[in-house]
Amino acid sequence: MVRKKGSLILCGAFLFVAWNALLLLFLWGRPPIGRLGEVGGAEPGGGKEWGVVAGKGGGADLAGEVIRLAEEVESELETQKHLLKQIQSHRSLWERRKEMGKREAEIAKEKKKNEEEAEIKRPQQSPQPPPKKTAIDNADQSNGKNAQDPIASPLPDSKDKEQTINNEKLPTTAAPVQVVIPILVIACDRVTVKRSLDKLIQYRPSAELYPIIVSQDCGHAETAQVIGSYGSQVTHLRQPDISDIRVRPEHRKFQGYYKIARHYRWALNQVFNQLSYSTVVIVEDDLEVAPDFFEYFRALYPILSSDPTLWCVSAWNDNGRDGLVDPGKPGLLYRTDFFPGLGWMLLRELWEELEPKWPAAFWDDWMRQPDQRRDRSCIRPEISRTITFGRKGVSLGQFFDQYLRYIKLNTEFVPFTKLDLSYLVRERYNENFEREVYGAPIVKVEELQQRGGLVGEGPFRVEYSSRDSFKVLARNLGVMDDLKSGVPRAGYRGVVSFLSRGRRIYLAPPAGWTHYDTSWS
Repeated sequence: MVRKKGSLILCGAFLFVAWNALLLLFLWGRPPIGRLGEVGGAEPGGGKEWGVVAGKGGGADLAGEVIRLAEEVESELETQKHLLKQIQSHRSLWERRKEMGKREAEIAKEKKKNEEEAEIKRPQQSPQPPPKKTAIDNADQSNGKNAQDPIASPLPDSKDKEQTINNEKLPTTAAPVQVVIPILVIACDRVTVKRSLDKLIQYRPSAELYPIIVSQDCGHAETAQVIGSYGSQVTHLRQPDISDIRVRPEHRKFQGYYKIARHYRWALNQVFNQLSYSTVVIVEDDLEVAPDFFEYFRALYPILSSDPTLWCVSAWNDNGRDGLVDPGKPGLLYRTDFFPGLGWMLLRELWEELEPKWPAAFWDDWMRQPDQRRDRSCIRPEISRTITFGRKGVSLGQFFDQYLRYIKLNTEFVPFTKLDLSYLVRERYNENFEREVYGAPIVKVEELQQRGGLVGEGPFRVEYSSRDSFKVLARNLGVMDDLKSGVPRAGYRGVVSFLSRGRRIYLAPPAGWTHYDTSWS
């Protein structure tokens, strides 16, 4: 295989050199072309032969022709050089995919061998009559338990679990094949991408299950050098189109947003269409991840895959500032109607839905529009599993100094794959949500801000009735007050949950809420 690869590389190099040599000979031997409006050109009807014109000061024309020829050769060489770089950047991808294919084939072969050995060792037994129902079986039937109930039964787990019958432990069957969850790092011209990659590699439990793909836009050489220093630990893709985008005159200052949207589209097409992954977690080059970042997404993948009312899982809490979150509940998760981004997982099926209508710019706000969200929700944590350290960017530090720099990053590892997360299923979640929020007593902001003004540990509810009242209350309570398509940040059914002076507070609309008002944006 190595000899075959070497032969292919030599053939490719020979063809590359031969092609450029032929191109050079062709361009050198081609007769010069007269410019529009000049007499004596080489085109038919030029009036005079080229040699005659050269006699009348044609030396300058000849020098110009040589310069033009050199420029054409240089341009063609640059094109060929760019193509070689693209081939080189994808070579590591092809090798990694081939290695993964071999590994999967070996695992399947070993599994088949173990099953055959187990079949040979299994003793032959005569047919037995059906067992009589025990008291436990009768009790299960009388209680109406159903193993197929998606809420009563635990959600699928990525790790083996022990089953017990009559207090006796029974071994489980062979572990199911775990899905590969690639991490796509969107990069441009930040050499501080090293901070992001260092943490991802440090906390990554398996390079096979969590391949890291860095997609770079901008063509920034120093950033490319940093990414390349990781070698085979990451796959480095380069966005081929880094040209400016034609926009309306009033949108010239938003050129960066147009390029980001173009880059996202290209990178996601690479992950799903070229590399054929079924899911992906997207982070950006200014995000640092928590120790249980990979555990978090691994545990929530089955829920995202099975619940059509969800369309993403996010590692981010927009109101995750220290003092607004409960440090004693790092494993608490929520449903939210607001698309958080900043470290989020989506499935291939969602990309197939969004890609044909992907916007030219402002992709994240576009995701928050009703036509895209379609009443679907995301999962978010109480304490963020990412923080951003990139103050400077296309948004020019919007919200960074006021909110983002204070976001608390989780430091305690939570074994999410061993927890029962079925409470996140919409029907069960909504039932508990309504009871918890609208069963809480209504209080005024002044009571929250006065020491000793409230009795009890909460939760408490602060009610708003209009866009303006929401913004005033949010500012007074220290949570983000902006709305996108009428949806508050981190909100679910109009409700924003956070801590204030150690008490759980729900900033909520009146009972009976039915829909968001897009005019509130």
